[in-house]
Amino acid sequence: MNHPAPQALRTVTGELAVSSVRGPALAHEHLVLDLDRLGDGAAVLDPGRHAAAVTAELAALREEFGLCLVVELTCRGMGRDVRALARIARDARVAVVAATGWYYEPFHTPEIETGDVEQLTAVLVREIEDGIGSTGIRPGVLGEIGSHGDLPTAPEAKVLRAGARAALATGLSLATHAQLGRGGLAQLDLLTGEGLPAHRVSIGHQDLLDDPGIHRELAARGAYVAFDTVGKSSYQSDRNRLRLLLALLEAGHADRVLLSCDISRHGYLGSEGGQGYGHLFRSFLPQLRAAGADDDLIDLLTRRNPLCFLTGASVEEN
Repeated sequence: MNHPAPQALRTVTGELAVSSVRGPALAHEHLVLDLDRLGDGAAVLDPGRHAAAVTAELAALREEFGLCLVVELTCRGMGRDVRALARIARDARVAVVAATGWYYEPFHTPEIETGDVEQLTAVLVREIEDGIGSTGIRPGVLGEIGSHGDLPTAPEAKVLRAGARAALATGLSLATHAQLGRGGLAQLDLLTGEGLPAHRVSIGHQDLLDDPGIHRELAARGAYVAFDTVGKSSYQSDRNRLRLLLALLEAGHADRVLLSCDISRHGYLGSEGGQGYGHLFRSFLPQLRAAGADDDLIDLLTRRNPLCFLTGASVEEN
């Protein structure tokens, strides 16, 4: 049985009324993370070593820009720690939505090899309904469910199908990881093929794909197009991101854009000289305003769209 979309956001500190989110959200971030495959400790946000800096950044963004919400897409196999997320959320006084799912194949956990789609769906539904481990903390989104290349591998396709079925069963939305922006159309085909409506899907990392035609097609089909690596200059310049974003806006798809910075290693933190979670607000949005964006458009991109994605429902203007 499919469940209706939630009327409130499910955060790591409890339910939050959509109407209480009056400021911007970051639609794809990591506050606690371990993707270290090289042993150098770079792709890590350790709850012991880095949580204070993460908390301080979020609190400062709440004070300066009214940051209300972070969608935290660290899932199974990525070093997820929802107890640490709850501490950060309380201390920063910023709501945090936790996730469940599986990342792309190099980070798959053993149950993916042995389980079929139905079994993997049951794992996700159990976390969503009963909470993660013994924490009692329930995910509020599926993601970042990943693939790499133009077509998902067989294990990645299995995980995407399980994610779609879990989303349908629980009323949650699903965010993907499309490695370097590739494979988004194939992801959407798989997810909608399982019956998940496109407007409950966000296709990740599209600001890394220099293909406005694909962006337009994803949006025209109803999916959210995530420009979620803003500030990661080693992958793409913000000048190019802005060009791609403006093309999508000019094509009439402002209501299908999500924005974020995807802070995924401690070197990206402001305290370590990185761009930090605030790069979107301090650097990129001023550039978008200079290109003609008004307050209503900024509110749409940074508040109403993330809330609509998470709930599947329309959100009133501020």
